[in-house]
Amino acid sequence: MPAIPRIDPIGAAVLCLLLGAAAIPAFARGANSNSTKPHASKVATAADASVRALPTAPAPTAAAPTALDAVPAAERGDTSTGVSGRLRIHLLPPGSAPAGVYAVPGGVGGQPFAFIGVVPFDAKHGASIDGYHVGFWPAELHSVRSEAYDNPTGFVEVTAENADVSVSEHFKLGDFVTHDGAPFPKYIILREPLLDKLELVLSDLEMHGVSTQHVEVLSGFRTPSHNFALGDASGRARESRHQYGDAIDMIIDADGDGRMDDLNGDGRVDVADVRVIESAVDRVERAHPELAGGLGLYREMGPSGPFAHIDVRGTRARWGTAGSMTYASGASLSASYDRAGSAETSHCQAEGASAVLCQGFRHTH
Repeated sequence: MPAIPRIDPIGAAVLCLLLGAAAIPAFARGANSNSTKPHASKVATAADASVRALPTAPAPTAAAPTALDAVPAAERGDTSTGVSGRLRIHLLPPGSAPAGVYAVPGGVGGQPFAFIGVVPFDAKHGASIDGYHVGFWPAELHSVRSEAYDNPTGFVEVTAENADVSVSEHFKLGDFVTHDGAPFPKYIILREPLLDKLELVLSDLEMHGVSTQHVEVLSGFRTPSHNFALGDASGRARESRHQYGDAIDMIIDADGDGRMDDLNGDGRVDVADVRVIESAVDRVERAHPELAGGLGLYREMGPSGPFAHIDVRGTRARWGTAGSMTYASGASLSASYDRAGSAETSHCQAEGASAVLCQGFRHTH
């Protein structure tokens, strides 16, 4: 048997050191080629068509941006879910990132969460934005009486692909589009305080034994053009809060029959059920005065039954509320939305700039 060559211990040690020195730079280069910034996780995939990603290079490299890279660093750290704890989106300052929905990898608190790039208001040319007809806001045509009626700051683009993105626990982006029959993409105004107030009201109702499994939005954002087309000789509809993204007309339809539920359990669906929502709104506004706004209660005028208007205009306003003997009504469901001036409305309370809503009201006792 041939003799096994002896290994010089000193030579072996020198050889190991030389091989290690050569391997370290190569390892470092390999690590760097696979690394990305902590926030640069891929946002949208082909399997997630509800989230719109920014265009990227076909083969991303360490220098290639992803959708979340378009979100300003300061905003990436702000993942507030609101006072209610139920918000699922945060609107970015207009123009700070391209229009789109930027999902936060892993979500927040175990729930999906996304940032939304907002299109600046000055992207609107004439009566349209990107071919979508919206009309003109009051401040574009004449002076307005308060900052609450200034032009909105920007638009959220809603597409067929992102319409199902959750903006809060109970609501999706598509819930707030104008029902004008126009195809996607559409543009809406949306304010986070409205979402927060709605979720607080629904949470309050849940604590009082009301099921809020499903909320139906009858009217969310309305373009000035569509809002004006609904008709209101008094001119009040021209200042509807629906045009400013902070108002909603809604019913609670947990049983899925398309009508307001029997919220008070008396076996009937009538204005008494809307009073249950009124009580919840009052409790929320007392606890959160910064979310003060309008509350209008409407008796049955269509297949959905009675409904509630809720907004966050910044000052307290009430019409058709439980202090009245009768409730607001109109010739049709669509024409009645936000009409705080029906001759049949018996009671109206409004503060500050909203007081004009009550001018010309007939009060009965």
